[in-house]
Amino acid sequence: MTQPPPPPPNQPPDPQGGFGAPTPPPAQQPEPGYGYPQPQQPQQPDQGYGYPQQAPDQGYGYPQQPYGQPQQQPDQGYGYPAQPPTQPQQPYGAAGYQQPAQPPYGYPPQPQQPYGGYQQPATAAVPAVAGGGRKLSAQLQIVIAAVVAVVLIVGVGIWYANSGDGGGKDDEAKGTAGTSQGATGDGGSGDTKGIGGGGKEKAPANTKAKKAFQLEPPVVPDITDVSGSWLTDTAYVKTGVNSVVAHDRDKGTVLWTLPLTGQVCGSSRHLTEDNKLAILFEAKKRVAPRYYQQCTEVGLVDLNTGKLLWSTSVTGGTGGDEKVRFGEVTVSGKTVAAGGGDGGAAFDIANGNPRWKPQANDQNCFDLGYGGGAGLVAVRKCGPYEAQYVMIQNLDPMTGAPVSQFKMPTGVKYASIVSTKPLVVAADVGESAGDGSGISDFFSLDEKTGKLKVKITADAEQYGARCRSTKVESCTQALVGNGRLYVPTEDHEGSTGEFGDETNELIAFDLATGKTAPEKADAGDKYTLVPLRMDGGNIIAYKEPPYDKGGQIVSVDGGTMKETLLLENPSNSTIRSLEKAFSPDYSEILYGDGRLFMSDMMLSKPRASASPTDKEYLAVSFSNR
Repeated sequence: MTQPPPPPPNQPPDPQGGFGAPTPPPAQQPEPGYGYPQPQQPQQPDQGYGYPQQAPDQGYGYPQQPYGQPQQQPDQGYGYPAQPPTQPQQPYGAAGYQQPAQPPYGYPPQPQQPYGGYQQPATAAVPAVAGGGRKLSAQLQIVIAAVVAVVLIVGVGIWYANSGDGGGKDDEAKGTAGTSQGATGDGGSGDTKGIGGGGKEKAPANTKAKKAFQLEPPVVPDITDVSGSWLTDTAYVKTGVNSVVAHDRDKGTVLWTLPLTGQVCGSSRHLTEDNKLAILFEAKKRVAPRYYQQCTEVGLVDLNTGKLLWSTSVTGGTGGDEKVRFGEVTVSGKTVAAGGGDGGAAFDIANGNPRWKPQANDQNCFDLGYGGGAGLVAVRKCGPYEAQYVMIQNLDPMTGAPVSQFKMPTGVKYASIVSTKPLVVAADVGESAGDGSGISDFFSLDEKTGKLKVKITADAEQYGARCRSTKVESCTQALVGNGRLYVPTEDHEGSTGEFGDETNELIAFDLATGKTAPEKADAGDKYTLVPLRMDGGNIIAYKEPPYDKGGQIVSVDGGTMKETLLLENPSNSTIRSLEKAFSPDYSEILYGDGRLFMSDMMLSKPRASASPTDKEYLAVSFSNR
């Protein structure tokens, strides 16, 4: 693939935290991750995006043969794969390409349909006289009145189901929150038959949990990223310092430790069916005074045995003999794919042999990263720095050849892959989100043709999903399944109006029409719903508790949005303090088979003045087993 000139060597890590952020060219300013304020700039009009792009007949730039990642910050925490129910259940826990001519996008603009804005239900008077002039009987008037009352109740109910913040905000302030563009149709059918259900997680006889174990943090000389945690049938696996460590999922005792040459600097949120994990790591250990090494090594770890099956690195592009630096890695089928500011490469999962690697080209195109899982999708940047544009390319995982592609609208600097099948992309168009979430819009694409199905505008003040702007596979609290996109609303005042009484809802968008489903899940007063991952057609969610309660894990039916309690933590003050130390915004949360794991993503040098009450842990586990 064609790559731009490499950034200056030995650049420091992403200042916003998180490992392996791509290093920009010298003139480029770093993009902040989510959670950091971002300056608002006038949104530029969308010009010529959405038209289908034909894949070339020739190979993908690899000489004389077809040419051919992912994270959360953490993923879920460390990403929890959002798979439609037809896909196999994931374990817990994209050469110079000549761009074709770009005709104007052919779909007429669709009327915008406001979401969440209050609309006064129409009132209807009960007619006393029928159309023919006959006076209605008293009994018939009563029947008509009852019917009108039902209509009004249903109308108000539909409005409330579509209200993202419970009302109370000015309509104009919301703008076009939740509106959709790019597809016609009259919305979803409203029929939830066949949607939801089929999950592996079932309600146990006893939902009351107790603390199972806690893990001491390793001592680090400087700020160290330890993002990455996974579950197997027997182990809880967590990134350590220059290592990956597996713990007994009930006792927390160490099952195995895999030492590495340097710190883990990237890992896949997807595992193979037999628990193989792709990682990135540094070739050397970090030393003073910078405690930094370049992220160049790609490897495959067997989480069942703790063995490093293979490791490799590549050169290419404009870097000459220098190793290519990567920012993230993912897995799709029989391919491991890694991307970053130096471009993308892919490897045979069986032996690590390269499938493709960065190639210089006169288009200044490079693969920033890939989304994996059921498919393999590249986020590709092209053009000179001052006029770069972003392409979404659905790839053949074996060759890297584009199956289809879609040009993102003007004003998009980065894009994130929420799901590869169905293909859903998140982006901050024109940096209009304004809250550092990395999301102003979701794009539902046809992965076979590259056509835009629907564009869903997600008001940052109304929705709680997050994506690291410079990471391709880092979105949290946005899940795809059942032909729907599930996102939580931002917190808002609950029904009691008391101090600290904040709550939210989990809502669903139809990926074919962009309209919201009438069903929603309510967190309940003083609780906040945090979606973690799909479980068949259901959503596994963590309910962040109020100050005097323990957190909960619930299974939400993806069709009816009804909740089933799976686990509830103790409410005593000691356990509450331990749980509260792991905020969903800055921690990884995994749940499987009656066990909840919460872990840190960033470690700091211990403070000499720290008191016993400031004790911190790498991870904590709760269980109802």
